[in-house]
Amino acid sequence: MSIDLSWLEATMLAAVRMTAFIVVAPPFSYRAFPGRVKAMLGVGLALAVAPRVAPGYESLDTGGFVLALVLELVVGAVLGFLVFLVFAAIQSAGSLIDLFGGFTLAQAFDPQSMINGAQFTRLFQMTALALMFASGGYQVLIGGLTRSFDAFPLGLGMDLSRPVELMTNGVSQMFLATLQIAGPLCVVLFLADVGLGLLSRVAPALNAYAMGFPLKILMTVMLAGGVFLALPGVVQSLTGDAADMVLGVR
Repeated sequence: MSIDLSWLEATMLAAVRMTAFIVVAPPFSYRAFPGRVKAMLGVGLALAVAPRVAPGYESLDTGGFVLALVLELVVGAVLGFLVFLVFAAIQSAGSLIDLFGGFTLAQAFDPQSMINGAQFTRLFQMTALALMFASGGYQVLIGGLTRSFDAFPLGLGMDLSRPVELMTNGVSQMFLATLQIAGPLCVVLFLADVGLGLLSRVAPALNAYAMGFPLKILMTVMLAGGVFLALPGVVQSLTGDAADMVLGVR
């Protein structure tokens, strides 16, 4: 039984990059998915791209192969973090709504999604996760990861200057997307606080702050429906941005 060691090494290196990406990037990074399933998915994707990456690959010695494994781990983690940075805008928008709506009092830690937030933070994250799988957006990310082997051949690593630049731009785009998603609702809640403050000055006996909490909760729940209607388009746009960011690391 003959074994092509070059093909085996190339497949293993591709599996390391795929697995590192899946562990970090949403929606695959969700903790409810067992680690063994993620590893099996990474190996399966590596076998799928093996005909693309194996031709032209030359076998390395033991030290060079270990170094190549570390480089592939770094490349996969960096690409996954870029995708995570894009989709963090949805989670940040939920946190902003929780802050202005007064839901931060019920803040809790979700060990599955690794999120420390209140209701809308976790609800937005779960909605984005469901939309990613329902719309097939995860296939776009996997396609972008597959094409990354053309930009970064196996075992050669990557120039970190370009990812750092993309991370810097990604942070600014994340805050901008957060304000675009949750900004209108936060402005309305802020104006409600201003109105309650003026009402308490005009008629102190009404105790406006006491009825401010249920009023803001009611307004948040009612107006959040409009934000949810816009989430499919937001997730679709962010999926395209994440795929472009993965392909833009050259």
